Amino acid sequence: MNDFWNPYLRLPRAQQRWLALASVLTVLLVWAAVSASGLLSKNQLPSPMAVGEAFAYLAWYEGRSQLGVATMWSVGRVAVASALVMLIGIPLGVLMGASPRINAVLSPLIDPFRSAPVAALLPIMVMWFGIGEFMKIAFLFVGSIVYLTPLVRDAVRAVPEGYLTSARDIGATPWECVTKVLLPLAMPRIMDAVIVGVSVSWTYITVAEYVNAQEGLGQLIANARRLSAMDQVFAGIIVIIGVALATYQLLMWLKTSMFKWETKA
Repeated sequence: MNDFWNPYLRLPRAQQRWLALASVLTVLLVWAAVSASGLLSKNQLPSPMAVGEAFAYLAWYEGRSQLGVATMWSVGRVAVASALVMLIGIPLGVLMGASPRINAVLSPLIDPFRSAPVAALLPIMVMWFGIGEFMKIAFLFVGSIVYLTPLVRDAVRAVPEGYLTSARDIGATPWECVTKVLLPLAMPRIMDAVIVGVSVSWTYITVAEYVNAQEGLGQLIANARRLSAMDQVFAGIIVIIGVALATYQLLMWLKTSMFKWETKA
């Protein structure tokens, strides 16, 4: 029992899988029981079976997969926005972490938005960029970069000062200190920041696709809600969670692979 509250205990993989499976099955059983009890109407809480049937309908009907097309559009938007966020946010965060002056200038422009409701910026985005694809990418970009950039900055600043001092003592230039000392040592935590940034994009995808989207998981959910097809709404939400989880696992695998490669090197 002492090990129950031990945060450093590493559970066997088999035990982790069984516990995870048990938790999912428990949620499904409770969901099915509440749905069958009649406490909530079918529009409020469709049964797992109804959601499964809606998933099958959306996955393939009359030679077309609405779910497949919507998922590809949403994945594409998140991928483009995340690529832009990494392209701009990582260098910006490194510069902020390496230079207190740059950080003092940019922090007041970035940090407040970490606790601000980015969804409130949607009307402004529509006024500035219209209702096309550019607006959706811009919204996802803004929603993600305000999280990623400060995390990258914090990752750089978390590198022990002794490494920087040692590099300077052997004649490294300031730029070499940034590129060959701070950046490599901060890379594991920068990867964590990337994972957070991509995950945040998935939390905003339904908001981004709510405005004039022809395809996408957010658009599919919005249309289903207008038609009171709550089973399709649940199916769309579950797909978003599944794709976001798959993306998270892929990025974690990439991070682990990079860390192993650096350790061997």
